[in-house]
Amino acid sequence: MSHKFNKELLPPAPDLSFESVLWEQDLHYIAGIDEAGRGALAGDVAAAAVIFSRESNLEHILAGVRDSKQMSPAQREYWSQEIKITALAWAVGFASNLEIDSLGIAPATRLAIHRALESLPIKPEHLLVDYIKLPDCTIPQTPLVKGDARSLSIAAASVIAKTARDELMRHYERSFPGYGFAKHKGYGTASHRIALQQLGASPLHRCSFAPLKQMKIPGENHE
Repeated sequence: MSHKFNKELLPPAPDLSFESVLWEQDLHYIAGIDEAGRGALAGDVAAAAVIFSRESNLEHILAGVRDSKQMSPAQREYWSQEIKITALAWAVGFASNLEIDSLGIAPATRLAIHRALESLPIKPEHLLVDYIKLPDCTIPQTPLVKGDARSLSIAAASVIAKTARDELMRHYERSFPGYGFAKHKGYGTASHRIALQQLGASPLHRCSFAPLKQMKIPGENHE
């Protein structure tokens, strides 16, 4: 029988408790992993991997880093740059909407994570992952419920993934105007749903997601 995580156990801010245990085991390269965009109706899913060196004042340097959902866009952009400056290594991976439709959102998310890991200049010795298991990954891993609220490495990865995906969606706005991708980043807001009703699905939309399954993509052969 599963039990809900007791939110009273969450620290006031994500810290290095889990990283410290692994560092004490003489593991030097601990990567925090998180994703952004799983629930969107359009665009890629993004994943980030972040490795910090063992610094005594790291929590102080990155004191404002939280789960990206708890931060304003301006805060995310600021702390994203600070994380990149401070981190020993970081990388981002994406899986496209076509891969999401073909594989499913969970496998596509794992694909984005694998791409982020492959892009790291340093191979991690252990992964701290925000509540997703990577069965095809040979690197030892610890999946954490509410990981982005508990581990600073995971929280940092959530910020990097979110800001990278937001930048990509702003770029897509120029290629697919009218949907408001720069504003809602592909999520199912009221304005996005109205645009879908008026314009139909674009080649950027995840057509395996409701309410898109019955919509035709412009230019696609439906004979």
